[in-house]
Amino acid sequence: MEIEIGRSKRARRVYAFDDIAVVPSRRTRDPEDVSVSWSIDAYKFDIPVLAAPMDSVVSPATAIMMGQLGGVGVLDLEGLWTRHDDPELLLNEIRRLSPEKATARMQEMYSAPIRPELVTARLAEIRAGGVTVAAALSPQRTQELYETVVAAGVDLFVIRGTTVSAEHVSQNQEPLNLKKFIYELDVPVIVGGAATYTAALHLMRTGAAGVLVGFGGGAAGTTRATLGIHAPMATAVADVAGARRDYMDESGGRYVHVIADGGLSTSGDIVKAIACGADAVMLGTALARATDAPGAGFHWGAEAHHPQLPRGKRVEVGTVAPLEAILYGPAPVADGTANLIGALRRSMATTGYSDLKEFQRVEVVVAPYRVN
Repeated sequence: MEIEIGRSKRARRVYAFDDIAVVPSRRTRDPEDVSVSWSIDAYKFDIPVLAAPMDSVVSPATAIMMGQLGGVGVLDLEGLWTRHDDPELLLNEIRRLSPEKATARMQEMYSAPIRPELVTARLAEIRAGGVTVAAALSPQRTQELYETVVAAGVDLFVIRGTTVSAEHVSQNQEPLNLKKFIYELDVPVIVGGAATYTAALHLMRTGAAGVLVGFGGGAAGTTRATLGIHAPMATAVADVAGARRDYMDESGGRYVHVIADGGLSTSGDIVKAIACGADAVMLGTALARATDAPGAGFHWGAEAHHPQLPRGKRVEVGTVAPLEAILYGPAPVADGTANLIGALRRSMATTGYSDLKEFQRVEVVVAPYRVN
């Protein structure tokens, strides 16, 4: 439905996760009978959760922990772990910085060059932990470092930016040819973010195994205030799920996974993301609240230390429980920030669905008011 903003401009009405709710059906199930596993390419996981490639969320140690808990930890290959021998010292300093000094000091820390030998060493550390190795680069760095990453033995390669386009235009540098790159790469590629049907459809046509949905919607992002760009996630996920459906018809049955990435702070948000069509979720803030997260109660993304135009900040999100309890409970709080998987199971059971694919068909309503 279009709404008139003024005589010369109309806009489409869209929805955030807070605007919608799922509705119980005539059938219920035992939560223990519900499956929350998912797979992408040849890799199967117990839970539909990827830890976002942010230094406050994923270190080599927490990537291993996520893998052992049934999810995926995605290491940021442009973070402190690939720029410095001992990033723990810098992480401790970031946590102590005053808000007034945080951005400038982080820009200094992240200005150090990325060292290929550290990329290799960090990925080898994760592989030694016996879990799926997943790592992320921005589109700008992918051409430069992907050979090092693939040689180090990555299993899932993530190309992640605030927004990623299959049709990037530049007069200053040769843009990354996603279709050629993914075709030549021998590992599954997850790419994004995308926030519209058209952008996602174009990314799917490049051969990506998965598409990240989101644009500057996280707690640590200020993209909306800085650039005036925002993608309410319920509509964005549903639009990209629509692109997946149409691409399946176009490609003769090729299924591309939709991964919600942003605006997912509580277990209820995860439930709604899957209800709107997501196969899995990528979590930042929700996992940054773990007592064993590298940020130790603080959270920031790559946008927070951009050298010219920061579009994020270091925020204090506090700590709730260890990572295992954040995912599986028991929850020490009743606000949806712990036992995320238990809550997902219970929601699916309450609405009568047995697996994630089925749950994508759950009835959704636009809530007349927002409730906790």
